[in-house]
Amino acid sequence: MVKERESIRQFPLPPASAALLGGARLWRRLGIVSALVVAVVVAAAGLMGFPWAPVLAGSVPTALLLLLWFVRSRYMQAPAMTEARLMALSARIRPHFLFNSLNAVLGTIRSDPRRAETALEELAELFRALLQDPKELVPLSEELSLCRKYLALERLRLGDRIQVNWDINSCPPDALMPPLMLQPLLENAVYHGVEPLVDPGCISIRMVSAGGMLVLELSNPFDPRHGHGAGNRMALGNIRERLALFYGQGATLDSETIKDRYVVRIVLPYYATSPTGRT
Repeated sequence: MVKERESIRQFPLPPASAALLGGARLWRRLGIVSALVVAVVVAAAGLMGFPWAPVLAGSVPTALLLLLWFVRSRYMQAPAMTEARLMALSARIRPHFLFNSLNAVLGTIRSDPRRAETALEELAELFRALLQDPKELVPLSEELSLCRKYLALERLRLGDRIQVNWDINSCPPDALMPPLMLQPLLENAVYHGVEPLVDPGCISIRMVSAGGMLVLELSNPFDPRHGHGAGNRMALGNIRERLALFYGQGATLDSETIKDRYVVRIVLPYYATSPTGRT
């Protein structure tokens, strides 16, 4: 058994309002501490009879103010940088998904024009979902709907070769997660697990909620002769980074090969409403 695990780096994502409030509180606290430090240093210098106490009284506050300005500017820039990174990661997924989905639709235009028309309508619905704000958590039910629409498009190409086993009854549908968390994994399972096979291949999706955590597990057939290419590594890296941006060290992503199955497991905090109070 080969197992791979990467630690999630911490990149907290406070909402903009929380960031502003937190920045103001941080500024006040550092200001109070700085004033106390200046008072103690200057008083100690004066009591010890140092002739440069007046110079110290002027230079220390200036240095501390510069330090406070630097810390505050870095803290206030963090949410904007995080949101920009999330936008870039989501933008990287969308063209890849569009290319693969259009290929599936184009394959049916000549053989079944009516089915191709329906597929294009489904694709339009998918892209309306993809254009939502990448900074907002979405209900599990929406993510599952997106996955089912995607599978319907892939079945245009592969037919009954795609078999899916859903084990999600014990997972609450109102659980929130980052958008486009499952669909890229499902896409990898189709392209790297099922498509290379001559016979039908089964993708298993299991979801449970326990101990305040949400566990998502997806497995697909694995043939070591085909392996997993750069596209699979890109998708996993993208998801890892977005998990870090949303949850810091509170979420993990593991991947392992067990016999002839490739398994990806995501563990993230369970929220029925977002941390900002929005449903």
